[in-house]
This record gives sequence, structure tokens and C-alpha cells, in this order.
Amino acid sequence: MKAISRARQAAALLAAAVTVVALCAGDVLARCYPFGPRTRSVNDLGNQFVPFHAHLWDLLHGRAEGGLYVNWQSGYGSSFLPDLGTYLGSPFALLVALFPRDDIDLAVYVVTVLKIASAAAAMAWLLLTLRPGRWWAAGMLGASYALCGWTLADADYNPMWLDGLIALPLLCLVGEWALTGRRRLPGVLIVALAWTANFYTAYMATLGAALVLLLRLVLTRPPRRQALAAAGRAVLTVALGVGLAAPLVTVVYFGTRHAYPGRVSTFSPVPAEDMLGRLLPTAYGWGSPALYVGTTALLLALALPFHRAVPGRVRAGWTALVLAAALSLQWAPTHLVWHAFATPQGSPYRQTFVVCGLVVIAAWQTLSYGPLDLRALGVAAALLALITAFAGRSAVIRFFTWPVLLLAVAGALGGLVLLARTGHRGRLAGLAVVLLLGAQIGESAATSAVATRLRLAHMDDYAPWGERQERQSALIAQADDWPRYRTDPGREQTVGNDPLLVGGEGAQYYSSLTSDVLSRTLTALGDGWTSRGRSVQSLDNAVTDVIFSVGARVHSPPDQHPRHAPPAERPVSVTRRDVPPLVTVRPAPDTRPFGTSPYRNQEILLGSRVYTVPRLAVQDDSGKPLPKRRTGSGSALTRPTITARCPAGTQVNLWAAHYAGGARLGDGPTAYFNSRASRNRAAVAPLGTAPASGLVRIRLTPTRPGSIPPDAIGCLDTHRLRTAAAHLKATGATAVTVSDGTVHARLPAGSKGIAVLAAPRIAGWRCATGDGPARPAGDYHGLIAVPLDAASTSLTCTFHPPGLRLGATVGAGSLLTLVVLTAFTAVRRRRDPAPSSTTSPRERVTAAV
Repeated sequence: MKAISRARQAAALLAAAVTVVALCAGDVLARCYPFGPRTRSVNDLGNQFVPFHAHLWDLLHGRAEGGLYVNWQSGYGSSFLPDLGTYLGSPFALLVALFPRDDIDLAVYVVTVLKIASAAAAMAWLLLTLRPGRWWAAGMLGASYALCGWTLADADYNPMWLDGLIALPLLCLVGEWALTGRRRLPGVLIVALAWTANFYTAYMATLGAALVLLLRLVLTRPPRRQALAAAGRAVLTVALGVGLAAPLVTVVYFGTRHAYPGRVSTFSPVPAEDMLGRLLPTAYGWGSPALYVGTTALLLALALPFHRAVPGRVRAGWTALVLAAALSLQWAPTHLVWHAFATPQGSPYRQTFVVCGLVVIAAWQTLSYGPLDLRALGVAAALLALITAFAGRSAVIRFFTWPVLLLAVAGALGGLVLLARTGHRGRLAGLAVVLLLGAQIGESAATSAVATRLRLAHMDDYAPWGERQERQSALIAQADDWPRYRTDPGREQTVGNDPLLVGGEGAQYYSSLTSDVLSRTLTALGDGWTSRGRSVQSLDNAVTDVIFSVGARVHSPPDQHPRHAPPAERPVSVTRRDVPPLVTVRPAPDTRPFGTSPYRNQEILLGSRVYTVPRLAVQDDSGKPLPKRRTGSGSALTRPTITARCPAGTQVNLWAAHYAGGARLGDGPTAYFNSRASRNRAAVAPLGTAPASGLVRIRLTPTRPGSIPPDAIGCLDTHRLRTAAAHLKATGATAVTVSDGTVHARLPAGSKGIAVLAAPRIAGWRCATGDGPARPAGDYHGLIAVPLDAASTSLTCTFHPPGLRLGATVGAGSLLTLVVLTAFTAVRRRRDPAPSSTTSPRERVTAAV
């Protein structure tokens, strides 16, 4: 047993080492952070994962605004537990606390590498548990699994998915324990940890582990009673483990139900040549299954049906399972099963890592029974040649694929041929191992480098923490005075979650769990968004600043990192505004529903009339009227204009939600609008002050076709706004304290009407006045509202994440059941005599295979 344990440890260490070397070498080749000038923060890595890890760092160091229940920095107050369960549930995430705050990008990179290395080690351990074999071979194949195409192309910049990569081999180990009736407690804890870390990929890993266990039962052919007992133990282990994870899983589930609906996608399978092409090194394509596992592992898997040293039923069983799993990627019903019956909005092949794991286990079945004979190896090489020929016409194959593939095939075939001739001993066997490991590291590093470079070519990317973020963070720290007022990081965002990254408390928020009420309320007020409504932006508007108590606002030039960024026309600055407190008192609720005009909707929430919305005219490049107000095409391609009349001295605002390009009033700065059909919506923007003549002429520079609404211009009377703000401040709360999920406010004596808390009315808020009972909070056009009476002198609102109570109940029941079962098993083992046979149940099952 000690020798077996040492072999597993050596295999795990080798797998982790090979994985780390290949990953880092790939980043060196790509000249990518932290080994080069190119950023690795593409898409959601820069927009979501790095900022959320930065917020976790702040929480762990006591610097965050909010706690586990409410994140007061994003979306004017958002539920944090669902985000924690979605993005930060992994125990690896806690490691960011060990790094300096301004090295948050490096911290996320290190966490990512450690996760992938851990997946390699776990798979190597599993392989030697399934069947005895050479430790170096298990280590090599463990690295093949961790360095699969799914990891390098899809999960490398989605680190939360990597917990599923670790979970699959661990859950297969749990299945082995259930098969032999051992280690129930560790099994339950592993299931709970996997589902807590990331329940989405853990669900897929659980399905994969169930398939492996089912095949193991078929191959071992135990008596029916024993088979049913093993299956029952596995089901009970998963049920208890998921039950222990329920406090977080149920919160995420209910958070998803209350989230803004994203795009509805329809699954469409990719061409067969694309799917087969992704088996080859350096192949890359968005939206196709990244099935690459390394040439050696692929050759071994292809050789399995023809390797005569392997028992026939093992060959047939594992070959059938791999083929069935691969075909399930392309069939709509099984696609839905893999993705919990909902087609994802991004890549539709997120379950690919399970198929890669099955391919690697099949490869291990081939190699663990002894070196391949030349006949089986020749057939595998021929099949690989056919796959390459068929996939050669696919767009996922590029010119650099061929030299990398030739070198990888030469190394893999050379190593396997040497093993076939010399066995596992001697100098030639050592040379074979060097060839196999060298080929694996080389082709995986090249595949990683290609994926990194091609992602940068077609995805949005963001610079790591640098001078811009340092400057923003310093200004916010100087201006911030939460909860007396909010400090907004500014309209010119750096990433989709600036408040989490640089501080402050703003509207900006990007999550898969962005609440429906937040997105719809801010949209009605003229805000912009990307990611089809799930990434709401900061709203640079004086009226909404008063409504949401934004007393300080940072103004930054456009970030110069993105390609085609607008020029920086002004330095970083902070503006301050005298605003009401977070809790205001309104004499009577305004029951008018929101309309189409953001200016009128803002007035409803403000409770005062402050805008003039004039009639406007849009002219084309030659000054002729545009009746349909379409810009960016036809005769309004380069310099159309908008003309209107505003009262002199009023602030001119432009609302053009479906316009893309620049807009400039007189000699003022250019405001930029970014609209893209169904994906991006542009926010209302201030352009400057109306001249004494009242004639407003706005010059447009469209970048793509768009339209100007008939009520696009709002002329804001700043004197009226100051009067309205002063009234709300005088009648609002005299003191407000905020602690995680609790807001307490002292109200002026005799307050009547309704109290309005300047936070979105997301599900879970309950409020009480004075010593009265807490009731579900009311809704005042998307904000939290509480009816008052003359005796109301205080207000307390508390937030409880929906689903937490249900999850806690299920978790407590699972824990109690686990304790009872563990105690019962311990007592029974003490009473039962030791078995007379020296062969353990596990050894008997292994021998049967």
C-alpha cells in the first residue's frame, strides 16, 4: 500500500509540474502577462473575475463597502451571496488575500495556474486508482487532461469553470469509493466542496462521474444486489454532498430567477470537420468543442479497440462510452441535459472537459495494460491521419498547425514505438519518456500560445492594474464618505465592474445575476448597458445623482488601452454635489408609470419638474432635414446635426440609446455613444450649457447606422434641481447607518407619506418603522419604499438573500443525516467481526476488471 501511495504522489507531482511548465511556456511564447506586454484579461476575465476577486480581497481585509449579504459598491446595492457562489466559491479564491491589492491580476493568474495543476494531479491520482500502472504514464496523462483544449481555449479566462475540471476526477474517486463501500464522509465532503466551488461545472462533472461509475459496474459485473447497493451509496453520497452545499446553491438558483433575462440561444451543432479539427494541437475556433488532449493521449485512445492486451469488454466499454459522450456534444437533447436544460449564451460546449476526461481515462486503459504492439499503434496512426485529412479543410486549422502536429506526432510515435520495443525498463525506455513528455509540453505550450493570441484578436481586452486604476482609486479614496453619500467611479469605465476594482459606490455592475429590477429601472432613467442588459453602466446625469445620493463623481478620459479608443480630451477630476441622504421622505407616492422619455421618468422619481424637452430637427451632411432621424448611412454619413431650442443657461443632455458615435455641442467636449443592436445601449450624456440665444446645435460623427429619438434633448434647469435636492435633504433622514444587509435611518418627527431608500428593490428586502414588525419592502418605481405614519421616527431595512433559509434548512438536514450515518457505521464496524479474507472488497473489484 505504501508503494501504491508513493506512486500516486509521484504521478500527481509530475502531472502538476508538467502542467505548470507548459502553461507558463505558452504565456512566454505568446508574450502574455505576466511574462510579456500583452494582457490576458479578455472578455469576462477583465470585466468580472478580476474585479470580483479584488472585492473578495477587500472583504478579507475589511475594506469593502458591504459584506456577504449586500455589495453596496455595485448597482446601487446588489445581492452578493449569489455572486460569491458563482464567481468566488472556490477555496482557491481565498489565496488572493496573500497578494498585494495592486497585484490582483497576478493573484488571479496564480490561482488559475494552481487550479489547472490541481486538476492534473487529481486525474493522475484517479488513473492509478482505476488501474495500476507506471507512475510517469499516469502523470503524463493527468497533465494531458488538465491541458486539454477546453482548458487552454475556454476556461483559462473563465477561472470559475476550472473548479469543474478539478471536480471530475475527484467525483470519479468518490464513485470508486461508493463501488467498494468505503470513505463515505470524505466522499460527501468532496461533493459538497465541488458544488460549492462552482455548481454549474460541478453538475456536468457529476454527470460524467456517474457515466464512469455506470461503466465500472457494467465491467465488474457484481451481483445485482451489490450493484444496486453501490449505486445507492453513490446517489446518497451525492445527495448529502449537494445538500451540504445547498445554502449557496439555492441562493444562486434564486438569484438566477431574479436576474435580468439574457439572450435566448438555440443550439446548432458545428460541422464534423470542425469538431475533429479541435482534436489537433493549435486548432482554435470560437463556439466549437475544444477536444484537444495531446497527440499521445489521442493515439492511445484511438488504439484502445485494437490493443489485444486489454480485455475485450474493457475495450468495448470504454470505446463506446467515449464515442457516446462525443456524439452527445452534437445532439440537441443531450446538449440540454449537459447544460441543465438551458442553452448557455456563450460557448455551447462547456461540458467538453468531461469528454476530454473520458478520452484520457480511455488512453490510460490502453497504456496501463502494457506497451502498445506495433499493429495497434499503426492502426491508431492511420486513424489519426484520416482525422487530420478530414479536418484539414476546417477553418479551425491554420498554417502553423501542421509543423506543430508533425513534431507532436513524431515525438508521440517515437516514444510509443520505443516503449513497444523495450518495455518500461532500460535507457531506451527513459528516452521514450523524455520524448513523450517533451512532445506533450511543446504542443500544449504552442496550443496555449495560439489560443491566447487569437483570443486577443477577436475579444475585448483590458489592461491589468496600472497607472489609470491607481489614479482613480486614490481620487475615490479622497472623496468617499459612505454612507453619507455615494462616490461614483465615473462614466468612462475601465472594466465592467469598476466599483469593485477601484472603489466607490456606483450604478455600474456586470454579473450573470444582475437583477431584473436594476437593469429595467436604470434603463428607464436613460442608462446604457452592454451584454444585453446584464452589464449596466454608470450614469453621468445630475438628476439621477440627486436621486441616488451620488455626492462625488470621478471624471476620467476614455481608457486608451482598447483599440480605437476615443482620444483623451480632459484630465482626471472629481466633481461634488450637495445631495439628499440615502433615505428620503416623499409626501405621497407618484403612481404614474414610467414612459418612454428618460427625462420624464427621472422627474417622477425626483418628485419635481426640472426638464424642458424641446422639439428637435435632424439634418443630414448637407443640412437637409432627415424626417426619420437616421444617421450613419445615406446622406447622413459623416456630419449630421441636431438642432433645438433650450432655455438659456440650461444644461443640454442628449439621450440617443440607439446611436453610435460622437456628439458635440459648440466647442465643448465630445460625448461618445456606443450602441449596437440588441447588445449595447447608449446612455444619456450631458453636452454643455445652452447659449444665451437658446439655439442648440449638436454635431454628430456617427460610427455605424443609428437613430435619434424625437425627445432626445433634455434641457435641465439646474436651479430647479438644486431647489428639489435641498427640499429632499431637508425632509430626508437625519442620520443613516449601513451595515452589510441592514440600513437604519432616523427620520424627522412627523414624517408622513413614504420613505424611499435609494437602492433597487431586489427580492429579499424587509423593512420596519419604529418598533413595528418587518414586512416586505414596497416598490417605488424600482426603488425600496416604506409607508410612514406620523409616529414614524426611524426606519430599519434588512436584506436576506432569497433561498438562504431554504438552503440552510436543507444543509442542516444533510449534516444531521451525515452525522447519524457516520455514527451508525462506526458502531456497526465495532460490533461486526473483521472479515476472514485477506482480500479487501476494493481489491476484489479491481481484480474483476
